[in-house]
Amino acid sequence: MESQVRGGTRWKRFALVMVPSVAATAAIGIGLAQGALAASFSVSGVDFKVTADRLEGDDLLQYGSIATGTDLEGNKAAHPVVVSGFSHAEIYNMCQSVVTPKVPFFGNITMTLNAGGGDTPVKADNIYLDVSQLDTDAEFTNIDIGVAAGQGSANGKTKMQGNATPKSNPYGFAQRADHATLTKVEQRAWATTAGSFKLSGLKLRLSTGANECQLKH
Repeated sequence: MESQVRGGTRWKRFALVMVPSVAATAAIGIGLAQGALAASFSVSGVDFKVTADRLEGDDLLQYGSIATGTDLEGNKAAHPVVVSGFSHAEIYNMCQSVVTPKVPFFGNITMTLNAGGGDTPVKADNIYLDVSQLDTDAEFTNIDIGVAAGQGSANGKTKMQGNATPKSNPYGFAQRADHATLTKVEQRAWATTAGSFKLSGLKLRLSTGANECQLKH
């Protein structure tokens, strides 16, 4: 369930402390959260990059959290993230890439995944994304900025992840919207979880070097 990322893109920091002035660009991510289901897990020692032409998401809930795991040497690591949850999302022309560095005899190895091209998008239900950086153009329908995270989405379809993200504060800052449209999406993430995830036209490739996904402008 990973999308490719190519090329040397400079990724802008995605602020964990969200304020209305940055809400439009900070609101949603693709690809991906530590535990959409009520099962906690440790994130791997490498993050991944995702690009997409467009994401259409219903019942957005977004709040700050911590993704925990280890680095590639097995040392404990913690990463501040913004969790973006949707009851349903459709992602057009998704690419995800993961670079594993310093593989013996090969050097860097990149795994890239493409799906959802043409008129058949990637479809996901109850999807959560642990996002550390995001660049996008965003449009929201019926947005509430500054609600308590534990209140969930307006209709209750999207809630905090509970046991999956114990570092989240139910009284902390969150924002929610009935619908979100993200275009020209470029993102870094530590995890993605979904109740269901349908990837049409899936293509998986391995290559030597750091060949990350790149948005086509």
